[in-house]
Amino acid sequence: MDTDSQERTLLRRFGRDECTQEPLYAALCVAAAENDPAVALLAEAPPEQRKVNLLLAALHERVLAGAAPELAAYYSSAGGTRAPDAGLADALNACLRHEWVRLVEHMRHRATQTNEVARCAAIWAALGAVAAATGAGELALLDLGCSAGLNLGVDRYALRYRRDDGRWHARGAARDGRVADIESLWLGDAPLPEAAAWRLAQRDGLDPAPIAVSDADGLRWLQACLWPHDARRRERLARAAAQLQTLPVTLTAADDCIAAIEPWLRGLPAGVQPVLLTSWVLYYFNAADVVRLRAEVDRLGLPWICGELPALSAERCPVPPPPALPAGESAASATLWTLRHREQECHLAWSHPHGRWIHWLG
Repeated sequence: MDTDSQERTLLRRFGRDECTQEPLYAALCVAAAENDPAVALLAEAPPEQRKVNLLLAALHERVLAGAAPELAAYYSSAGGTRAPDAGLADALNACLRHEWVRLVEHMRHRATQTNEVARCAAIWAALGAVAAATGAGELALLDLGCSAGLNLGVDRYALRYRRDDGRWHARGAARDGRVADIESLWLGDAPLPEAAAWRLAQRDGLDPAPIAVSDADGLRWLQACLWPHDARRRERLARAAAQLQTLPVTLTAADDCIAAIEPWLRGLPAGVQPVLLTSWVLYYFNAADVVRLRAEVDRLGLPWICGELPALSAERCPVPPPPALPAGESAASATLWTLRHREQECHLAWSHPHGRWIHWLG
């Protein structure tokens, strides 16, 4: 299959399989697959970043910047109310024609940095599993591929888990109207995580291009990586970004994030338990770097919370069967959370990629 055909197939498949809750993106993928400049634009991304999500985010950023008024009419995130129709293809053409230079720049140099903080419903529980496994109460968290580092505020968000009896159970920080609220269905019979017996003593992130949440352009890119219809996610991201500015967080740019792990370890104070976190990061790695990261984590004896597609999260243990889901929920892109420590692997949970539900296994 030639490159052009591969890009068209990617667009059609993504629109069909991944956009069931976003009719605009489903229609936009169809239009883009039939649009030669759009196909060429997707091919501008490096191979490991050649994802339809990146193309959609690049277009969305131009809409949010006010540079694509014809396309903005379809985006609720920009105040648009127009449903996808026959005019969408022309609106896409106009955006590609007028914003080509900036779009190419995004495709060549940006990455889909969703930083979906609702995943913290799973990360918070996984940190409890690390504390239980290591006996540590003071944790130093390193988010590899951190984007803006919003997951580093995991213990400062108000978490609520709903069991199948309809009752909500509060964890994390108190809800006060300012902190980011995260609600997640807790599926299955496993007990809920207890109140935290651990605390984050240090919060650090590594990324080839970390985003400062105080930077307006950077924050707009994060918002562009969200899907247009989801106002709740936009509000949650904005609150998390504001909250992160009050925390002692260090984000470091590193061309080789894997090589930067050991120097980070050497710089930690005595008495803290280091923990590595990746969430939807290996998806963007090439195969050789996935192998290299696994080997480095094993060499360093570092506990690693890994939330990825099961083919990437699981290496040594068979993938557990996915859970039965409530009506209206899909297992597409379900995330498998794994704890890897001292060459042992334990599957912790399945979750929705954006944290809407969790099925705890551990």
